[in-house]
Amino acid sequence: MATKPPTGDPVQDAPQVTPPKHAAAGLPAIGHTLRIAQEQMGLARTARTLLKVNQKDGFDCPGCAWPEGDKRHTAEFCENGAKAVAEEATLRRVTPEFFAAHPLADLATRSGYWLGQQGRITQPMYLPEGGDHYEAISWERAFAVIAEELTALASPDEALFYTSGRTSNEAAFLFQLFAREFGTNNLPDCSNMCHESSGSALTETIGIGKGSVSLEDLHQADLIIVAGQNPGTNHPRMLSALEKAKTAGAKIISVNPLPEAGMERFKNPQTPLGMLRGTALNDLFLQIRIGGDQALFRLLNKLVIETEGATDEAFIREHTHGYEDLAAAAKEADWDETLTATGLTRPEIERALAMILASKRTIVCWAMGLTQHKHAVATIREVVNLLLLRGNIGRPGAGVCPVRGHSNVQGDRTMGIFERPAPAFLDALDKEFGITSPRGHGYDVVRSIQAMRDGHAKVLFAMGGNFVGATPDTEVTEAAIRRTALTVHVSTKLNRSHAVTGRRALILPTLGRTDKDVQASGRQFVTVEDSMGMVHASRGNLAPASPHLLSEPAIVARMARAVLGSASATPWEDFERDYGTVRDRIARVIPGFEDFNARAARPEGFRLPHAPRDERRFPTRTGKANFTAAPVEYPQVPPGRLLLQTLRSHDQYNTTIYGLDDRYRGITGGRRVVMVHPADAAELGLADGSYTDLVSEWKDGVERRAPGFRVVHYPTARGCAAAYYPETNVLVPLDSTADTSNTPASKSVVVRFEPA
Repeated sequence: MATKPPTGDPVQDAPQVTPPKHAAAGLPAIGHTLRIAQEQMGLARTARTLLKVNQKDGFDCPGCAWPEGDKRHTAEFCENGAKAVAEEATLRRVTPEFFAAHPLADLATRSGYWLGQQGRITQPMYLPEGGDHYEAISWERAFAVIAEELTALASPDEALFYTSGRTSNEAAFLFQLFAREFGTNNLPDCSNMCHESSGSALTETIGIGKGSVSLEDLHQADLIIVAGQNPGTNHPRMLSALEKAKTAGAKIISVNPLPEAGMERFKNPQTPLGMLRGTALNDLFLQIRIGGDQALFRLLNKLVIETEGATDEAFIREHTHGYEDLAAAAKEADWDETLTATGLTRPEIERALAMILASKRTIVCWAMGLTQHKHAVATIREVVNLLLLRGNIGRPGAGVCPVRGHSNVQGDRTMGIFERPAPAFLDALDKEFGITSPRGHGYDVVRSIQAMRDGHAKVLFAMGGNFVGATPDTEVTEAAIRRTALTVHVSTKLNRSHAVTGRRALILPTLGRTDKDVQASGRQFVTVEDSMGMVHASRGNLAPASPHLLSEPAIVARMARAVLGSASATPWEDFERDYGTVRDRIARVIPGFEDFNARAARPEGFRLPHAPRDERRFPTRTGKANFTAAPVEYPQVPPGRLLLQTLRSHDQYNTTIYGLDDRYRGITGGRRVVMVHPADAAELGLADGSYTDLVSEWKDGVERRAPGFRVVHYPTARGCAAAYYPETNVLVPLDSTADTSNTPASKSVVVRFEPA
């Protein structure tokens, strides 16, 4: 049977620590998956639900965006995917009686773990101005409250419409359509905080802000470089693809400040031999200092250029621009400076070079370890330089692979969730709907927080997600949100954002991926786009958690009718009745979605076009793939300080906390830990098991403090430290962002340690 939610927050002030593991998945993952699923769903519901995850006739996992192959396993999910499904398909419920028993002040003291464990929200809830409890509200009145606040604004640009990556293509398209018909491009989204740097770098260099590879390409690669990424926790099904590539003869280089169990050995739970022995994945582990990646790739590019016959001269001549500038900049790359920036040894870099030169088909995968630094965009451009030098874009088994996090974060951007939309997209949207979209750029996440802080934004409407928990500079962000007139969150479960409100607040409960969606025209499906550009259908199979829930498309359509009224000629009622009518409009607005309904009905879905991959055509400003030559940067850390990266535990997905353990890193029973190399700890006088406050240092001189962290001696790179977010988001300055992309620099925070 499913278990009841915790009544009190568990004590987290004495986490236990054992040595880190050296293999991922296997029997422990199966056991942990079944325990969590049974606690949330019970045995029968667990079987009925998990067997539909990522199946062609089932629903897309609400976790990560890793793609599925054409041939699916019976159990086509990973441990963390199963946790995500269990959290959504839980039998626990948050009713109006719960809110009556827990005033806002009480919710504000609770941990994210406790809030999430309470279950699915069953009815729309309203916090009136001056109120201390959420109270039940009808849907009609909820939309009237939204209309009151939005129509009272002095300008549409005083509204913010945030999107989480869980939102379907259909809901995202309607959401951006409503925002633009209302009159603003203020469409911040979770991409602003993660892969915005990837999109910025790739759009400039190859002409499209998406990866260029497929699963089949990974299986065919000679060399796969995994940089700034921990697949074992964040994208566990990626380990199966790496194992298949390895079996076919590929070599793998991991570039990361921490050793990660999944990259050391993968015990595939799909096979008996895999569970018992597993497959060693890493051929070379480069334990790089935080932020040293650009320096590493610049030196590698210099060495490739200097090696006779190593560059693909025909490809460079026919398909690229700017080679001479890169060659000149690379010539200045210095061994000593690179070794200082990276913490690596010369033999390690030389071995990596030998593997690159031996490979005819190379893929580079990366995630937040590359994207969340001041120089993140320049770093990713340098990765692209390496691939272009060897002709490794637009050939099978080669290319760029930014590994996206949330399950439809890439699809939402494709649908137009972007504060800086392309003029061609707006032209097509206006032509289709007879509207005039605004052309001025809107606010991204960081600028949205600044606008709320400065009184320029007064309504925050969040389509999913946990805005407060995901954003930097927690105290500044929370104070900014409390200045607004209205906060609205479309949610399935509780999180910290529901406890930090404007003068008024609404919680609008919605269907999840696992829920059946039945509208006036019959049962509906939605679509999502995975990290490799495949679009496919998702159909929930469970009865909704409450009869009072609305789907995300229905919420947007009803809000639009309440706000825009008869002035809008858009057929919002039709869109709510039948999502196929939404897909018909998408097909006429967005290239690549022609005949969308018929193609979405195919069990395998369809792949979106990608000019660099498909035809070696690069739609950039030069018409070619662009080499770049930015100055090399890496973080400078004063004596007595360390460079902190924020990261996830294994019992976590984004800001959703499933449990208090980080099994692979040997940490159980708590999250307020800071991992420090034993030699650095000795120099700083930090005994293993002692407690410390983390204080970040930045040029604004503001003290940002995260108190009470247990010191864990851990084999991270020298000069570096690591701790979990969102607990350490308070240390990340709002204005500390990546150049060009404006992504928070959460992976390079200078910290000092003070006694707790």
